[in-house]
Amino acid sequence: MRKVIIRRKEAKGFLPKEIRAGARVTIGSMYVGRQPLKGLDKEEAKKYLPDIIGLPPEHLDWPAAEKTFWANMSLKVPFEGAELDITTDEDGNPTNLMDWITYKWCQKHRHVADKEATMTSDHRFYIYDPNRSQLDKNNEIKIKKEADKEFIKVSNDVDKMRRILRVFGTARPEKLSQLEVENTLFDIKEKQSAKFLKIAIDKNLDMRAEIEEMVGAGVIRKIGNQHIYGEETIGENITDTIIYFKNKKNSGQVNAMRAQLKELT
Repeated sequence: MRKVIIRRKEAKGFLPKEIRAGARVTIGSMYVGRQPLKGLDKEEAKKYLPDIIGLPPEHLDWPAAEKTFWANMSLKVPFEGAELDITTDEDGNPTNLMDWITYKWCQKHRHVADKEATMTSDHRFYIYDPNRSQLDKNNEIKIKKEADKEFIKVSNDVDKMRRILRVFGTARPEKLSQLEVENTLFDIKEKQSAKFLKIAIDKNLDMRAEIEEMVGAGVIRKIGNQHIYGEETIGENITDTIIYFKNKKNSGQVNAMRAQLKELT
């Protein structure tokens, strides 16, 4: 059996816990344009809603009945959360149809976050999935382990560590001692394992670092995500700029930038 719990956003205030616990909180229907939010796509609705609505999809009253069903959709969420059984059989069919439909509806509702960690000010509820929580935790562990491996590799190459720091936005990493470089990068790896890993294994690391150095030296101007050299926009973002640098047609401009950088450093 697979279950999820729809939980309330933690209320901040001075009301006693017993009052907050007794508050009636409901996820209500919402409209998207002129239609109520639907939890199922067209094919799913034809397959699963007839047993609930009591009409076949080809019936003349089906559109109105389906609209009414979704317009009346709601879920009461008590203090401890609303538990939904979303188990499916070997063919993928839900064993508790209404709970499964409610879950699908909650996934699309603008007031419901897919997990607590992704909640914003627009969300009043979130989905707690024990299975997903364990998977997310395990994924974090795997990323940290891989980040540790990459850190051990790069710690033997101070120049590469400096390039990584430059991409992270560290100003003038060439001015840091080897000890400072390693300590700074270690702290970054601990706090931003996924980003560190992505940068450390990036095949374009050298070029990214070079571009960042040019930005820092004023050779390239950066406005938002755009990179500008002289009066020319050479990239709308770092990916575009790397493509520009790799294009042999631009070798003259790139060499001019490199010469300018060399004069300034």
